[in-house]
Amino acid sequence: MGSNNKLFASSADRNKDPILEILQKNLPYEESKGCNLFCLEISSGTGQHVIHFAKNLPFMTFQPSEFTLSNLPSIQEYIVESGLTNILSPLAIDITSSVDRWNLARQNYDLIININMIHISPWQCTVSLFEKASMLLSSKGVLLTYGPYAFHGIISPESNINFDRSLKARDQQWGLRDIDDLKRVASEYGLKLEKIEDMPSNNKTLIWKRI
Repeated sequence: MGSNNKLFASSADRNKDPILEILQKNLPYEESKGCNLFCLEISSGTGQHVIHFAKNLPFMTFQPSEFTLSNLPSIQEYIVESGLTNILSPLAIDITSSVDRWNLARQNYDLIININMIHISPWQCTVSLFEKASMLLSSKGVLLTYGPYAFHGIISPESNINFDRSLKARDQQWGLRDIDDLKRVASEYGLKLEKIEDMPSNNKTLIWKRI
């Protein structure tokens, strides 16, 4: 716990730079110069990621959001403390609810980010993520998901196997999702897996685009 309402996650502090690097590699910067792009972050956690991204991507306006209401004051405090003007106030968003209830300022985004949600939420949340991304992404937009995954039915290394077991012990609806299953669901909503980026600590960043 930091000062006042600010929460601190050591994992977010460790992975914010590697994820930023992937963002910088996969956004069409040559097309964005002089433009203002828009990003929706689903499941913003403590708020550490969105501050870091907004500081380093000043041409992009960020809309953070969170399902856990107790996290919203932390996100807001990070925003206020940063002094950045390209971050909107966080919204309380349930990914499984209708977009009409989200109170979004716009209905079209160049980037949607989802970090460490898929494995610690029911499967329906993942299905809804792809469904909402298909509704809200611009024609050349990118959906970025980050976390640990299974692939072709296999979880590796041993640390991820143990992590999967611990998640399911906490909630049977949680657990590492197989990239093959994600690809199948994505295709149902007009999205395809464009790239898999290996990340530190046995995580991966998946880049999704419209078919």
